[in-house]
Amino acid sequence: MKKPVVLIGLGEVGGVFARGLLRNGHPVFPVTRDMDLAQMAQEISEPEAVIVAVAENDLHPALEAVPAVWRDRLVLLQNELLPRDWQQHQLDNPTVISVWFEKKPGQDFKVLIPSPVYGPHAQLIADALAAIKIPARVLDSAEALELELVIKNVYILTTNIAGLECGGTVSALWKKHERIARAVASDVIEIQTFLVGHALDAKKLIEGMLDAFDGDPDHKCMGRSAPARLERALHQADEAGLAVAKLREIHAQT
Repeated sequence: MKKPVVLIGLGEVGGVFARGLLRNGHPVFPVTRDMDLAQMAQEISEPEAVIVAVAENDLHPALEAVPAVWRDRLVLLQNELLPRDWQQHQLDNPTVISVWFEKKPGQDFKVLIPSPVYGPHAQLIADALAAIKIPARVLDSAEALELELVIKNVYILTTNIAGLECGGTVSALWKKHERIARAVASDVIEIQTFLVGHALDAKKLIEGMLDAFDGDPDHKCMGRSAPARLERALHQADEAGLAVAKLREIHAQT
């Protein structure tokens, strides 16, 4: 029997990973909020991997609570994720995947583009997703991972925040409101540059965002979390002393 995988978080996306791992022969041990992590780590001290599939706002408390014996086996998959998020917990080399499929209650998963993954357990994750027909691609460097994470952040933040003004789908956003989309993306890229601590290739980031637009042209721009994403982006802009005029204009209108 293959080694077990621990799954922290039992949401829609976590369930997709569980299905793939089970299909590949890995026992999956779920962790819920009311379970004792330390006790579970004693019982499963050497899992193949520990997937942290909690909601974005729960990531840092979850990482603080991870038992020491699991820290070198972590797999992270949250949106708006950047290296500084795991580095502040002294995690040097987790496996990280930028998830480009969505899973909503009562519906099967929907793939936009292949999901890039990097780290010690990258092949495990890619193989698990392949078992249920979800494409993934294993990256060859931490630098490539950072770029992919920023592309995903630009996509999510641009579509959500521009959607507060324009609504509609991502294809309509670009066809009918490209000027607004570019203004929002420019502000978002400024914030991401501050967060990663070095210059970013804006042209490459926009191209990556547009590739995802093409992957699902009818994807709705504005989800329920759009207002919270805007608030978080403005807080980061304030921390960096950035003007981000378009984001502030949209915030004033909402």
